[in-house]
Amino acid sequence: VMIGPVSGLPIPRFVSLKSAKVYVRQGPTKEHPVAFVYRRAGEPVEITAEYDNWRRIRDSEGAEGWVWHSLLSGRRTALVAPWSKDAALPIHVRAGADARLAARLEPKVLVEARRCDGSWCRVEGDGFDGWIEQNRLWGVYPGERFD
Repeated sequence: VMIGPVSGLPIPRFVSLKSAKVYVRQGPTKEHPVAFVYRRAGEPVEITAEYDNWRRIRDSEGAEGWVWHSLLSGRRTALVAPWSKDAALPIHVRAGADARLAARLEPKVLVEARRCDGSWCRVEGDGFDGWIEQNRLWGVYPGERFD
């Protein structure tokens, strides 16, 4: 982990998209062409570099580009196992594989990551609130802890 020369925060780090329309550019200036556009607020992305007020980000599919820093939020979100072929993954009422099921979520569902203890994360969303194994989320690092 490096420290970002502009923000003083770790690189890489996960953040989320603040706006429902985020232009991703090929380089860190407004003169660079737009590579693609995100259209879902809250999507988790990983900051991989900083240049002035620009941040290079990567998404769960590996697409990369530069965005203006104020379009990103420190709010932590995650996608449920976007790589998974399972129909649904278990959300438990508390941390632990033996805990009662609270819900089942399909891969790629967007969740709020409320806290992680290094092995389990408490996630919330529309109509669910519970715990999922940390390694089943894209948007948090293995072993990362926060609340």
